[in-house]
Amino acid sequence: MRILIVDDEPAMHDSYRRSFAGRHTQRGDGLEAMADELFGDVGRAAPDAAPDATLQESGDASRDVALNASGSPAADEGYPDFALTHCDQGLDAVATVETALAEGAPFAVAFIDVRMPPGIDGRETARRIRAIDPEINFVIVTGYSEFSPAEINRVAGPADKIFYIAKPFEVAEVLQTATALGKRWEVDRELATTRDLLAAKVALLEEQGAELAANESRALHLATHDSLTDAPNRLAFLRALAERTRDAGLFATVMIDLDRFKLVNDTLGHLAGDALIREICAILNRSTPADAMVARLGGDEFGILFDTSGEDAAVMACDRIIAACSVSLQVFGNSVQGGASAGLVVTEGGQGSDPIDVMRRSDLALNDAKRGGRGIVRLFDESMDEGIRFRRRVEGGLGRAIANGELSLVYQPIVSRDAIEVVGFEALVRWNTTQYGAMSPATFVPIAEESNLIHELGDWVLGEALAVLKQWPGQYVSVNFSPRQFRRHNFVGHIMESVQRAGVEPTRLQIEITETAIFDDAERAAETLYKLRQMGFRIALDDFGTGYSSLYNIRKFALDCLKIDKSFIDGMARERESAAIVHSIIHLGRALGLGVIAEGVETEAQVQALRLAGASHMQGYFFSRPVDAKAARAIARSRDLVGRDDVSTDGPNVGQRVGRGLELRR
Repeated sequence: MRILIVDDEPAMHDSYRRSFAGRHTQRGDGLEAMADELFGDVGRAAPDAAPDATLQESGDASRDVALNASGSPAADEGYPDFALTHCDQGLDAVATVETALAEGAPFAVAFIDVRMPPGIDGRETARRIRAIDPEINFVIVTGYSEFSPAEINRVAGPADKIFYIAKPFEVAEVLQTATALGKRWEVDRELATTRDLLAAKVALLEEQGAELAANESRALHLATHDSLTDAPNRLAFLRALAERTRDAGLFATVMIDLDRFKLVNDTLGHLAGDALIREICAILNRSTPADAMVARLGGDEFGILFDTSGEDAAVMACDRIIAACSVSLQVFGNSVQGGASAGLVVTEGGQGSDPIDVMRRSDLALNDAKRGGRGIVRLFDESMDEGIRFRRRVEGGLGRAIANGELSLVYQPIVSRDAIEVVGFEALVRWNTTQYGAMSPATFVPIAEESNLIHELGDWVLGEALAVLKQWPGQYVSVNFSPRQFRRHNFVGHIMESVQRAGVEPTRLQIEITETAIFDDAERAAETLYKLRQMGFRIALDDFGTGYSSLYNIRKFALDCLKIDKSFIDGMARERESAAIVHSIIHLGRALGLGVIAEGVETEAQVQALRLAGASHMQGYFFSRPVDAKAARAIARSRDLVGRDDVSTDGPNVGQRVGRGLELRR
């Protein structure tokens, strides 16, 4: 333990040496007296000191003494080892303290005399040392002082590190003070080290806590946000919706679904689809009302939540959103036409509404918008809820009807223009339900199309039609295939397997498809139709004229005939435009070498007009309503409808119409 002695009197330094050497006054033998006489007491170790006790002088100003108290009386009394450094003036002491700190060997205690002429006094010495070493303990030693303890404390404090000893002092007083202050200094250093370690650990814990909080924040963000768009996800949307339902006031919940998004993915790839999703998300954020929440719920579906003054205002806001999405976008250098449909429900908050039910209602409205066409907004009403329950009941009943053989097929003749000869039949499915009676295919087929039931239904229709076809002498059967069936994996192989299993030539099966079925994936559709034509199947494009891509389709795809939609035939007598469209389709088909079948022919005037226009075939109630398999077999064998007044099993008797048809042959 290092002790600094600062005093201008050499005798005082001797006194300190004796005190710390632990001199025994009771041993006064001759050797001791001789040593005193020869060397004096300056720097002489006590007789009982260990052999390695040494005295070091450093210049005139300071003298260092390293005392090993082991075996000395001081050590015997429990005092620690002391290493003394002596300085005669305050400036020397200040420099010595500075050097000690630089070397990493600071002093524990400094004994400082107050009056040390001609240099700086003890108060100034203590002040300067304190500025260098805040941890050192001072012992102010004085017989007379011009400064009060309060003055010294003020410049060299803190007060608990300054102690006072009056001259003359006792050995025990010096030893005990040095020992106590030294121990305290060691304890203070240990505490400081512990505090530093603790502070470092606290800082580390705070850093780890901050990192943990940041990780938690990132994890929460990831859990509540979409990784592709960074928009809130379904979980965040549901939470926000749940909070909004608890607050008073009207609010709108909107479900947005992109139109023809699958086409972008299939033709340009999923990266292009992702880019389109990001573009649409940005458009939604720009076009929604202020403070609206835009969330990506999954796939190409978005949710929007905003306050509104009423249903009309909400519908207007959604119309603006849909209009903003209907723009041409550049995706990876390709021009993509954007588009979306929306379902909307307006809810009064604070009424205990279930957020799940609110989303369900807006989703029902979206489904209705999708069924009604692209790029529209549907406002939820209660009939949609009843409609979905009805659809579920129909879906369940249809599944049982297919399994239990409750369905039936009827066949409507297709006749040639000139001879009124029956060249084929269109197979039409019928379902007589126990709960609702006879149900129109326009009701249950779309329901089957929205589920996998369309494949089961389509397989049953195809199998039944091919089985009946074998009973006909040479006519073909025309079977409708939905877009979902047409997109079925290995559609061509499935159809070929069916006709082979039935023992029927492919030329006797006409596949009817709509423009919707082939437009969604034009490249794949072209390849599929080409393969079917190569195998001998007939291809008819149904409802021709109702789509916007008709001219493109008939140029690109392998077709045998066009079927003019019934709506144009109905309007021929009333609307000049409808008549012009019918004539244009017929002329277009003839120019391309395609047959043209006019559907929905019901009057003699229509027949005359279609014959004059050049339609190759006709089909409708004027000739025959759809008939059952037995009647179809009879018609097929006779090849015409002459004299038959009992051919209809799907409505009123049409014998009179058939009779009028005879006049056309004459």
